[in-house]
Amino acid sequence: MSARNTPAIAAVDWGTTRLRVWLLDAAGGVIDERRGDEGLLTAQHKGFAPILDSHLASMGAPADLPAIVCGMAGARQGWIEAPYVDVPASLADILGAAVPVPGISRDVRIVPGLAQRKADAPDVMRGEETQLAGVAAGIGSGSHLVCMPGTHCKWVGVDDGTVAGFGTWPTGEMFAVFAGHSILRHSLGEKPAPVAPDSEVFRAWCSQALTDGDIGARLFGIRAAGLLSGLGQADAAAALSGLLIGAEIASATRRFGRRETPVVLVGSGPLGALYAEALKLGGLEVRIADADQAVLAGLVAAARRNKMLA
Repeated sequence: MSARNTPAIAAVDWGTTRLRVWLLDAAGGVIDERRGDEGLLTAQHKGFAPILDSHLASMGAPADLPAIVCGMAGARQGWIEAPYVDVPASLADILGAAVPVPGISRDVRIVPGLAQRKADAPDVMRGEETQLAGVAAGIGSGSHLVCMPGTHCKWVGVDDGTVAGFGTWPTGEMFAVFAGHSILRHSLGEKPAPVAPDSEVFRAWCSQALTDGDIGARLFGIRAAGLLSGLGQADAAAALSGLLIGAEIASATRRFGRRETPVVLVGSGPLGALYAEALKLGGLEVRIADADQAVLAGLVAAARRNKMLA
């Protein structure tokens, strides 16, 4: 077997509901990949080691192959707690604080999350710190604002390789709550329609929220527009998405300020496209980094920092 096809390490992104495992060679190149539904919630019952062993065995990996892990496996309820690193902290020091898992046959180390212990802005993250490390080489030195969309969207200030501070906007969760458990459920229907970034309704309602960030007085307008002007279910979903994302961007840029460098958008797929459009509507230059590539690059950097890869 050539060096290019010889497994050197496994890289694992362990989320709350999903799991991604990459088999890597000594240069950090991908030999094989597996994705599954055995996230934290499943692993708490089935066991983390058996799930990882099963995936690696299916890819033909040796029983003693080391693994570098990020995400919820390091949570208090996870495999073993990887204590938070307090910000400000350099990305190199964060990756270097990976915690070894005791009592197993293979060398497994888990990258810690980050904690912001400000009395007026307490916050935590797990997993996104590895994505940050993955995009660090690409964005270079200087002051950068990084946007990481998701159920709980993270905005991070990075200054010369140091995480200066961050904030969480639960925009995806808010969309789900309003769509399923508020008066707006009648406007959006049982299954909200996908929203396209070129939707004129999305753009119009997003622009309203970008102006002042005030959605409280506008949310009920979605219901009213359906009753008074025939706003359909698909357009209602676009309006709600536009309001929430626009308000998030307005709030985040007030907190962190506008930088001279483009906003680094770590995202992919439909959600990433919506944020890219909303950021442009807000007059912000955008630099896009693929989320999957970012987390893999971050895991490779963590493996090297912990001397698990040359």
